[in-house]
Amino acid sequence: MIEALIDPLRFDFFVRALLASTLVGLVCAVVGTYVVLRGIAFIGDAIAHAGFPGVVVAYILKGSYLVGAGVAAVATALAIGFVSRRARIRQDTAIGVLFAGTFALGVFLFSTLRGYVADLFGFLFGNVLAIGPSELVNLAVLAAIVLGTVAILWKELLYATFDPLGAAASGIPVGRLEYVFLALVALAIVVSLQAVGIILVVAMLVTPAAAAQLITVRFTRLMGLAAAIGIGSALGGLYLSYWLDVASGATIVLLQTALFLVVLGLGSRTGLAGRLTRRRAGSPAPEPLAGGPARDGRDGARVPSHRAERAPVPAGSPGDERGSAEPGR
Repeated sequence: MIEALIDPLRFDFFVRALLASTLVGLVCAVVGTYVVLRGIAFIGDAIAHAGFPGVVVAYILKGSYLVGAGVAAVATALAIGFVSRRARIRQDTAIGVLFAGTFALGVFLFSTLRGYVADLFGFLFGNVLAIGPSELVNLAVLAAIVLGTVAILWKELLYATFDPLGAAASGIPVGRLEYVFLALVALAIVVSLQAVGIILVVAMLVTPAAAAQLITVRFTRLMGLAAAIGIGSALGGLYLSYWLDVASGATIVLLQTALFLVVLGLGSRTGLAGRLTRRRAGSPAPEPLAGGPARDGRDGARVPSHRAERAPVPAGSPGDERGSAEPGR
């Protein structure tokens, strides 16, 4: 077993893929926690597809794919925020319109190319094993920017996620913070593109946080579990893809999905283990994932010091009666 784990490390491309997968799993889990709590998982898929025209333009101009995807993804993310605010339409409507338009632009530009373009197909389906030294450095820089920004704006993002109206009333610039958050989502997606591709990137953003939410609703613990699931599934999927000689991106996503289903079936909050424990203790079942505000500070997420001691549980988690979460406005 030890030999099977060590053997792939003889190859430089596999070591780079391990480092890239670790960065992708961490960054997507951190940003994805906010995405899941806000109930805007669809935005990940939209921004990922929006990066496709940027990749095609970069290919035509013989530039950096990462820069092209980053510019297109961030521009689309900011446009989603601008349109939803200025046009006074729901954010999911703005996402749907811009998602279709930008991806159509990418397909249009792609259709002007002649012949088979393997590099562009790699961005559609992902190929983390093809990451070179310079690309790994670029990924590390982007990851540092995203994680550093989240660390600096930790309290503000948390406050705006749980209570955007209260955050605005306390003087936090919620509007500008929303644009920053959308840009962070776009950068997190760009970090993941070469690992799992445009088609599967939303799984890296959503699945680890969704699985962690089935275990706990305490914010810091949820983010830590999501990071562990994201990194563990990325590394495990990479090894499995090497041993089985199959696509790495698809294997990573399948492993994440399998972990989610295991937690759903056996987790302490929603699965068989939780039911057996509650039956022995004679305690009532927890409220469904769309239930009322937390009545117990032990399960409530920690909030900034300028808020009340206990915060409402984010929408979509146990103990919230508001239904789906709305993004901070």
